[in-house]
Amino acid sequence: MVNGVVASSERMMTPELMVTGEAVALEVLPASPGARILSGLIDYALYGMGLAITLITAAVVGDRIVDNPSEALVVMLFSLAVLGWLVGVPLAVEVLSRGRSAGRMVTGSRIVRDDGGAVRLRHSLVRVLVGVLEIWLLAGVPAVAACVVTRRGKRLGDLLAGTYAVRDRNGSGDAPPILMPPELAAWAADADLRALPGHLALVVRTFLQRASSMQPQARARLATQLAAQAEPYVAPPPPPHTHPERFLAAMLAARRDREFMLELRDRRLEDEARSTLQTPPHEVAAPTGTPSR
Repeated sequence: MVNGVVASSERMMTPELMVTGEAVALEVLPASPGARILSGLIDYALYGMGLAITLITAAVVGDRIVDNPSEALVVMLFSLAVLGWLVGVPLAVEVLSRGRSAGRMVTGSRIVRDDGGAVRLRHSLVRVLVGVLEIWLLAGVPAVAACVVTRRGKRLGDLLAGTYAVRDRNGSGDAPPILMPPELAAWAADADLRALPGHLALVVRTFLQRASSMQPQARARLATQLAAQAEPYVAPPPPPHTHPERFLAAMLAARRDREFMLELRDRRLEDEARSTLQTPPHEVAAPTGTPSR
């Protein structure tokens, strides 16, 4: 069963626990507001220092290379530096590290999706863009307030992106990937998984990542409990006599693969839209040679 205090207010940050008869607990605990504030101070202090060093260096080097630079050039270089350190660098760090950063490494936390999966480019982009407003322009006041009043300690960027910070002392992001059991591939291809709650998917993912370190009896019992909770949200149900743990693996593998295919489709549509915008209208002929005189 899933244990935890159901808070009537988002002010209560409670872990989501799955406890077996042998007292083996799978805890999915959001990072505390204090940890999030500390990690944010570290990260944004580094970004601010980088921006300051970049601007000072550009000013010193620019005076030696260009005499009396134009105001437009100064504004352009300043804008590029600000955009790079406020958007580009944080976005690259979060995407390449899969939700980590210097501050989160210090506090032992990681940004994940609401269902526990790794964040993707679109999640990080939303978080970073909203962060420019709530952290840089408004001095972090909305971010701190949102972290305190929401149950999972989310800031505004997390609420819009569908992400939150979890404790990650053991480096769960380095766990082996979940593989599709071959005998369930055909069933998973047609199964409807849209009703599966995000918190249950997160607990299942945590169980599968830690299953190899559990006692056999506790592992089997917990797999059975999780499968019983997940089956009502899946249609059609898995084939009769399916092993509970393999059912859970097939369910999450199919969910992950579908998200990946949706992301590929979105990228393809973006590329097609970009190429369409770059193509001149049919009334305008592309230049084919030297015009006649």
